[in-house]
Amino acid sequence: MIESSRGLRNVGVRAALLAAVLFGASAPLAKLLVGDVGPWLLAGLLYAGAGLGMGIWRRLRRAPRVRLPRHEVPWLVGAVAAGGVAGPVLLLFGLASMPASGASLLLNAEGVLTAVIAWVVFREPADRRVVLGMLAIVAGAVVIAVPTGQAQVASVWPALAIVGACACWAVDNNLTRKVSLTDASWLVMVKGAVAGPTNLVVALLLGAALPTVTTTAAALVLGFVAYGLSLVLFIVGLRHVGTARAGAYFSVAPFFGAVLAVALGDAVTWQLLLAGALMAAGTWLHLSERHGHEHTHRVVTHDHGHTHDDGHHDHPHSAGERAAAGVAHRHVHTHDPVTHRHEHYPDAHHRHDH
Repeated sequence: MIESSRGLRNVGVRAALLAAVLFGASAPLAKLLVGDVGPWLLAGLLYAGAGLGMGIWRRLRRAPRVRLPRHEVPWLVGAVAAGGVAGPVLLLFGLASMPASGASLLLNAEGVLTAVIAWVVFREPADRRVVLGMLAIVAGAVVIAVPTGQAQVASVWPALAIVGACACWAVDNNLTRKVSLTDASWLVMVKGAVAGPTNLVVALLLGAALPTVTTTAAALVLGFVAYGLSLVLFIVGLRHVGTARAGAYFSVAPFFGAVLAVALGDAVTWQLLLAGALMAAGTWLHLSERHGHEHTHRVVTHDHGHTHDDGHHDHPHSAGERAAAGVAHRHVHTHDPVTHRHEHYPDAHHRHDH
């Protein structure tokens, strides 16, 4: 039985949108902490919370040890260096020298750059509907980022630093996709374990002081939920719908942040309503996409979680392995070569040329 592209797509869509909800909620909640913690130190605490929390979560679940294939190590190193180290540094440099309104507007470049890199460098397929949907979602993010007055960008260098940070996170997103079959909680733990301490050390060297125990604990918990769990869900989205589409869904995060801000007392504005309409239209364009053609799966041996009712995992098991249809499990398995035609998305098993 050929897998249901709609079912597989919905898993990725739900995961990416929920990741956006959690990350979007971090903005108004982190704002409550900014008065007590500097932005760089807060970034370090949030990343540290993600890594530490995910490590505790894995230990409580007795998660199995992860052995990252040697050929995937450079992808993970590049993702951590770009998104966890270089990105926050560039962001801080830009924020220190330009108005927040302009910075908020420029941060929307991440979604666009993520998609461009996915389409141009990694040859991820995209039709007109996907491109238009991406533009509508980004347009909604731009609308909600621009305050009532005119957005201000003071000078070119801080602006370039913000765009550079977005480029780093776009590279991070695309490189993370290369290892997205690996246990997502382990990937987040590694990223947090590197990015958290790195940003904390830099912030302390620049004169920052650790906040109170209560504020530190709040930042760590927020980091676990808004960064850790959010990133786990985003990686699941990458696995099922590809980089550009997952990045597009994640770009709705500012809308969810604004909705939470309204719940906390902010007024409903025309920007919020217009942004919601644009993002809804863009998401609909993505959900209504249909992509199917004859394609060939080459022989590949790998290890990841899967079920036996998706049409791509009909392999035998050893005497000690049992797997009922629909029951998720993981082990090393081999895909035999097959050529067939069905609707699909650029998920982990459909990264073929077009």
